[in-house]
Amino acid sequence: MSSLEIFSLVAGLVGGLAMFLYGMNVMSGGLTKAAGGKLESVLAKVTGRPVIAYLFGVGVTALVQSSSASTVMVVGLVNSGIMTLKQAVNVILGANLGTTFTAWLLSLNAISSDNFLINLLKPRSFTPFLALVGIALYMFTKSDKKKNVGTILLGFSVLMFGMSSMSDAVSPLKDVDSFKRVLTTFSNPLIGFMVGIVFTMVIQSSAGTIGVLQALSLSVKVTYSMAIPVVVGAEVGTCITAILSSLGANKNGKRTALMHLYFNVIKATLFMIIFYTLNAIIGFVFMDDKIGMVGIAGIHTLINLVATPLMLPFSGLLVNLALKTIPIDEREKKEQEEHEGIRTLDPRFLSNPPFALEQARQASIAMADMSRDALQKAIGLIDNYDAEVAADVDYLERKVDTYEDQLGTYLMQINAHHLGVKDSHTLSVLLHCITDYERISDHALNIMQKAGNMNENKREFSPKAKSEMAIFADAVKEIVDLSVRSFENQDVTLAKQIEPLEETIDEIHKEMKRRHVRRLRKGKCTIEQGFDLSDIGTDFERIADHCSNIAVGIIEVDEDAYDAHGYIEQLKAARDDNFEKTFEFYQNKYLLPAVKF
Repeated sequence: MSSLEIFSLVAGLVGGLAMFLYGMNVMSGGLTKAAGGKLESVLAKVTGRPVIAYLFGVGVTALVQSSSASTVMVVGLVNSGIMTLKQAVNVILGANLGTTFTAWLLSLNAISSDNFLINLLKPRSFTPFLALVGIALYMFTKSDKKKNVGTILLGFSVLMFGMSSMSDAVSPLKDVDSFKRVLTTFSNPLIGFMVGIVFTMVIQSSAGTIGVLQALSLSVKVTYSMAIPVVVGAEVGTCITAILSSLGANKNGKRTALMHLYFNVIKATLFMIIFYTLNAIIGFVFMDDKIGMVGIAGIHTLINLVATPLMLPFSGLLVNLALKTIPIDEREKKEQEEHEGIRTLDPRFLSNPPFALEQARQASIAMADMSRDALQKAIGLIDNYDAEVAADVDYLERKVDTYEDQLGTYLMQINAHHLGVKDSHTLSVLLHCITDYERISDHALNIMQKAGNMNENKREFSPKAKSEMAIFADAVKEIVDLSVRSFENQDVTLAKQIEPLEETIDEIHKEMKRRHVRRLRKGKCTIEQGFDLSDIGTDFERIADHCSNIAVGIIEVDEDAYDAHGYIEQLKAARDDNFEKTFEFYQNKYLLPAVKF
């Protein structure tokens, strides 16, 4: 071959490989975005049962078209504490089988027929039309869902075009003796195995290695003896992506990547030993036969179809191996306790903004629960002060502060990525709501400190003031509970009950201040008690205001618009029948007892 021919061949092969890998990355990204974070959320919930986790690992990997992507996802979930090592190992086993779907998809290129309809099934025949539809959806539609579909179609088209380009580029090599001799060396199990490992490590995609092998098989004679060791080597080489991803992870994240590596090394080693021992004894007659694209896909599937279910009952061995390699120390245990919950905000999830946003929402819910808990404990201290409970309130307030700081940073990082309209609104509401919940915990701390001051100075409310304060406190506890439950479940019906209750709390506060002034004039309470009541009442009223802000956010996102001040003004101006009925209900429920002065 001339220098020009060699250059054209190499350029075509490299360009085809680049398009193949880019197309696979684009298609995988589109499929992940189309899932909107739901796949990972379900994945984190279903992993308690090994078989379900295994099957879900198969399905997720087949859907996102990348075992590397799903394994990196699992590394992130384990690193964030959402998933345990025992749960992760079964998903990893499933991912190894799920990734074989890609090779079957690529084998459509092997279709060859004179029948027009059958020939239409060949990717080269229909991908140009898919690409046209994909670019139209991507460029001319505003819907995020349609744009994601367009991205998937474009990625698939580029992937298949890259496959065809690689096949066309290597076609002249079928008559080149030197290339045939190089290819023949792959028949040596060790050489073929190492080629599979190294090439996969370089391109970080086992599907890419198998795709190149399939492209070669379209144009030159690739035998079973050449293909098998390369396919097995690719299984080990693909672990590099998870290992690189785990470098910045905690120890559990690293252990997850090691489990992936150990499984593939054990699988590959056992297969090579058993298969080639049997070949030496029996002598498989098919080894020198041409394998073809379908044969390569079949070998890839068969290896994992046998190995992964067999390993499922012994998956605990992989966990033990990882734990022995990286043992748990006391420092790690302490770090896990200190950062429990916050670690759900893993930077790896930022590559999938919808899922990262869902993780932030779950962390916000945990923050809301802590704020509610802090308030309930603080209210209990008003009549029954306990130093240990006061310390709990202080601890919860500091933890809520930490959550707000880390959530705010994480949400701003998510905001730097492209989000759909509704996700953008949700992000805005979360940013506002975490501030409101942080302020609620601050007011809880104020109440705790006021209760401590009253206890220290031996002050307490009069019996009538205590009775009124209990009703006031119950209303505040209910409005906080409503805000947390509506926020957690995105329940608009519950959220719409908050504003009428907030106005009821305002009325209670005004009435309590009027009653205190009357008692003060009658000499039935002191000025200091009045300050205590005023301070706690102000905290209660402001807590209700923050709950109102949270409710507005939930309602406005449901209606696909976010304008808190505009909504409140409109609501107060309209005051429809439902609002009036709910307001009347709460006024009756939290009616202060009649008193005579």
